[in-house]
Amino acid sequence: MNKLAKILLTGLLVLFFTTSTNIKAETETERLERLNNEIQQYEQEIQKLKSQASTLSNQIAQYDAQVRLTTLKVEQTQEKITLLGGRINQLEFSLQALANAFASRVVHSYKMTRLYQPLLMLLTSNDITTTFESYHYLQKIQKSDRDLLVRLEDAQVTYTHEKENQEVLKKELEEQKKVLGTQKAAKATLLEQTRNDEKKYQQLLSAARAEFEAIQAIIAGKGQEEEVGKVSQGQRIASIIQGPSCNSSGGHLHFIVSQSGNTQNPFSQLKNIDFENCSGSSCGSSDGDPFNPSGSWDWPINPKVKFTQGYGSTWAVRNTWVGRVYSFHNGIDIDSGSSPEIRAVRAGTLYQGSYSGSSGCRLRYVRIDHDDSDLETFYLHINY
Repeated sequence: MNKLAKILLTGLLVLFFTTSTNIKAETETERLERLNNEIQQYEQEIQKLKSQASTLSNQIAQYDAQVRLTTLKVEQTQEKITLLGGRINQLEFSLQALANAFASRVVHSYKMTRLYQPLLMLLTSNDITTTFESYHYLQKIQKSDRDLLVRLEDAQVTYTHEKENQEVLKKELEEQKKVLGTQKAAKATLLEQTRNDEKKYQQLLSAARAEFEAIQAIIAGKGQEEEVGKVSQGQRIASIIQGPSCNSSGGHLHFIVSQSGNTQNPFSQLKNIDFENCSGSSCGSSDGDPFNPSGSWDWPINPKVKFTQGYGSTWAVRNTWVGRVYSFHNGIDIDSGSSPEIRAVRAGTLYQGSYSGSSGCRLRYVRIDHDDSDLETFYLHINY
């Protein structure tokens, strides 16, 4: 094969691979754009569904849309990881090539520096012009080496940055997969609770609304109360209702800490304790609400504490139908596997109270006005 043919063949091969790479990049870019458009469509669809009537079919449609939305986000992140992986592979190749080139240049430059030492050249050369030419040549080599070193350092920085981005995307992908599992579990739980029956779903909503109305009224001081007297820390004050009640689908203590009518996170007062986290998609799942007590108060129930809902924007609020009723959980929901007894977390004055809302359901509670602070605690879903 003659020289011209080799050049033409090489050019065609370069053109082929360059074109193939560009086509692939365009296809991947278009895929990311399509996924992004679909994600936006499902986000709009979910907002539309949330504005519609609270029916079981609507809630199921929301779950289906959320599952599809998260699935698209998973696909989008996987696509980004694939693209980034390709860039990282190219960077690894370039980095190795630059490192090899630099290593070779270092050896060559060292030899040239030894050969063309300025003072030695001046002393040994018979031609000043040749000496200056050699000196300028040495300077060019050194500048070229510095430029190559800068390119090598830049490539290393870019490579490190892209690897970090890849790790971030991998973590994001794992979180998205967890969310996807959570959403599927939430749908399954709702279908299990309602048996796909609209009437049962409306009963759940009605009970939750009645409970929320009653709790808000109690915190605002609208409950009917009777002073019992002074109680000491750890003294028995009530017991958890076992099983469902008119304001609750299952036995638990709703514990609230309040200051001047404003609720606070009980974890800021309670001390650490042995617990089981059942506030997420299942007991022990990693998607549950944070359990992070940091105070000094004793707990109102015996360990091991079963923690079923946290304070604030909880997993249940974000992922289940209760988000239709309230957007902020004003206490924590807990239960004890060893005893239904409830004890005072601190000394104070005990009040027994109840509130009957629009549903006619009477929610019993006790309240303690604590002696050593301006805080008060509420204990709901209880028997005196």
